[in-house]
Amino acid sequence: MDLSNRFEAVRQQSLRLAAPLSAEDCCVQSMPEASPSKWHLAHTSWFFETFLLEPFEAGFKPFHPAFRVLFNSYYNGVGDKHPRAQRGLLTRPDLDEVLAYRAAVDQRILALLQARSGDARIAELMELGLQHEQQHQELMLTDLLHLLAQNPLQPAYRSEAQDVTPAEPELGWLHFAGGLQDIGHRGGGFCFDNELPSHQQFLQPFELATRLVSNAEFLAFVEAGGYHQPELWLAEGWDWLRSQGLRKPLYWRQDEEAHRWLAFGLHGLQPLDPHAPACHLSLFEADAFARWAGARLPTEFEWEAAARAASQIPALQQMHGQVWQWTSSSYAPFPGFAPAAGAVGEYNGKFMVNQYVLRGSSLATPAGHARDSYRNFFPAHTRWQFSGIRLARSVPA
Repeated sequence: MDLSNRFEAVRQQSLRLAAPLSAEDCCVQSMPEASPSKWHLAHTSWFFETFLLEPFEAGFKPFHPAFRVLFNSYYNGVGDKHPRAQRGLLTRPDLDEVLAYRAAVDQRILALLQARSGDARIAELMELGLQHEQQHQELMLTDLLHLLAQNPLQPAYRSEAQDVTPAEPELGWLHFAGGLQDIGHRGGGFCFDNELPSHQQFLQPFELATRLVSNAEFLAFVEAGGYHQPELWLAEGWDWLRSQGLRKPLYWRQDEEAHRWLAFGLHGLQPLDPHAPACHLSLFEADAFARWAGARLPTEFEWEAAARAASQIPALQQMHGQVWQWTSSSYAPFPGFAPAAGAVGEYNGKFMVNQYVLRGSSLATPAGHARDSYRNFFPAHTRWQFSGIRLARSVPA
């Protein structure tokens, strides 16, 4: 598929995700870390207008001068930003004007691609913009789910029936010899700058669980009092837990009359699926469960080394497409990392502090967007993302 067709396909997918929503749904912000769907639709258009139309379009004029500030996310090199926690206050522009903004940007980008066919720099920035929009497509779903979960009507985003997860195989363990392993993107397709440079990492022998931790397994942790045992928790995690009064995963509900557990998801409030991967967990919860289970979280390097071998190991399941998997690795630059010049260099590097790496991909990740070297990252308390657990164990010397 050529660049113009890919651009149209990605842009249409964002609109399809927003199609079931009302204008009111699209405007509300449920917490400072989440953004309204309308803002996502506008910001992804802002990215193409700012980084492609402004420098490359002949006679460039902004669609609306104020949008440069309203829909800037974190690019200090571009200029001022509207405060992130106040994105839900932007009732103006309304949804119709944001959609008109998207349509105008789309038309101008397609004209630019036709006029500057073969321009390598434009192609490079276009690819970044498409991958950026796919990231926001996943964020649209995670942010929307958090919003709908605040509504006592418990509205469902998706009206079709939810698939029932088949019973999972018994959790097993796979041995990996360790040694020097190639880590990072090795070429052959797009990657973000934080996946570079490719380098070697020495790993001690380790074991990795054959699948993800299930809801039934995490429920056993909850019912065994895991949220009440400080010895299982990192000190910061225990303080966070106590300050928030948490006793269960984010979207779990307990129906005491019916003696059952429920979970709120994109299909609304449903009985807890015991065989589905445990989801919407913070690093703190993942780490505490691992300790309770007599295991640990993998490092991001162990995870990647195993993922690269997965095609040769049929028993290694659910590496992609279910939940992002927490690792014990702090989000830090690879040896020799250098951000790109200019404002686009702010994309990843400046966030390499006080965050942890997640690997894999989730059920909300757009098709074709996942790869073994992809490094997602969030603060340790984050749990509104589709994040879960794969266990690891060290091998005694």
